[in-house]
Amino acid sequence: MNTGKVLIDWYHKKKRDLPWRETRDPYLIWVSEIIMQQTRISQGLPYYIRFTEQFPSVQKLAESTLDKVYLVWQGLGYYSRARNMHITAQNIVSALDGKFPESSEELLKLKGIGKYTAAAIASVCYNEKIPAIDGNVLRVIARLYNIEYPVDKAMGKNMVSTISIENLRNNDPGTYNQAIMDFGALICTPTQPNCKECPLAGKCMAMMQNTIPNRPVKSAKTLQRPRYFVYLYLRNKNNTLIIQRQKSDIWHGLFEFPLWEYNSPIKPEDFIAKKEISNITKGLTISAIDFYIPKVHKLSHQLINSLFIEIVTDKLPAIPNSKIVPVNKLDEYALPKIIENYLTKKPKK
Repeated sequence: MNTGKVLIDWYHKKKRDLPWRETRDPYLIWVSEIIMQQTRISQGLPYYIRFTEQFPSVQKLAESTLDKVYLVWQGLGYYSRARNMHITAQNIVSALDGKFPESSEELLKLKGIGKYTAAAIASVCYNEKIPAIDGNVLRVIARLYNIEYPVDKAMGKNMVSTISIENLRNNDPGTYNQAIMDFGALICTPTQPNCKECPLAGKCMAMMQNTIPNRPVKSAKTLQRPRYFVYLYLRNKNNTLIIQRQKSDIWHGLFEFPLWEYNSPIKPEDFIAKKEISNITKGLTISAIDFYIPKVHKLSHQLINSLFIEIVTDKLPAIPNSKIVPVNKLDEYALPKIIENYLTKKPKK
């Protein structure tokens, strides 16, 4: 059985109706691949539409400010992706005459483009015979061939790559890559795969050996590091203070309330009693103090435990690098999801 041909035949009948499926424009393919990294289609599609409306070409993206890019990206997470896209767009316009490289090898030299994205662009747009291997592909191949080695380690990765190269032989590479990704998303899903509708069920070695729940094999997960944030939400009438994150860390370039980070949880009363906080509020007339502890904010390798202290005062204090903004204008700034959630979900008193 020609596995690649079977997947392509299935794809032509069952593929998802997605806007980037109707183009070979490398800019649009690039945008779709970056946005959809670690993002569900249902979540990422509105961002793709909004992003391409705001920045319909690589030139428009390069001309934009990073703050505007962040604002369009807001809520999607992994903001380094947006930052790298902006850098790469400027590089393509200034150094490459506005044209994307036409090989995966050259695409890999651009910031924020890894092996998978380079292969996806090169195969779809330029017909390069190279497999684009993401989590869906790893899962499908590991099950079809019952690969017993961890697919996130060298041996397993090499086996998946070798099989994928063979499968796309004599097939259109761009169509094959999109077909197997859709197949993994719609049929060979992580849990409860739809084996009854699988056109390859008769050839699936994991099904024959009853190992589907155990494939793909992965090495031990990286532990998520806990962090403890305290945000000080200072309000005077309808104004508040925000600061743009500058250091190389999560949410670089986004705006947030003044932040203190600790090595362990801290009680609201202990935070307020700290000298640096009492110095900030010294001389101010405080009309209300409240606090809110949201659920843990989970990132790929970090668990953000947060505490929000809201203090209403007669005037706003001077905090280095902060700026005064109207509360009803906060939506004009790119904010981390944790701040967005606080502003929309905190209990109303």
